[in-house]
Amino acid sequence: MAQFRQVVLFTDTDGRARFREDSLPLTEGSPAARLSPLLPASGLQLRESPVGFRSDFHCTSAPQWLFVLQGQMEIGLQDGSARVFGPGEHFFSADTLPEGATFDPSLHGHRSRQVGDEPLVTAFVRV
Repeated sequence: MAQFRQVVLFTDTDGRARFREDSLPLTEGSPAARLSPLLPASGLQLRESPVGFRSDFHCTSAPQWLFVLQGQMEIGLQDGSARVFGPGEHFFSADTLPEGATFDPSLHGHRSRQVGDEPLVTAFVRV
């Protein structure tokens, strides 16, 4: 069965953001156009970030898919690791603040920044 690779940014049991890779089965469609089952979405938001953009550590307010349309985006974690996503790449961002927790920028969330010499254009699809 064909699978779609899904990179997931999530909050682990210790409250820290981590990456993992999951698979979504492509069980719909035809052999020439395999599709996943229909996934829920509640809205689409586009963002353009200029060269030099960077954010402080933060959590995702609501789970969402993030698709890089132009440029490169680096996502950095508290443990010092980072991943760079370029045009056509994506991840599912679900590193929300644990219920009942108060945000601690030395523990929770991720940081993001634009990488390279062209603006970063992203699409966020809320679920």
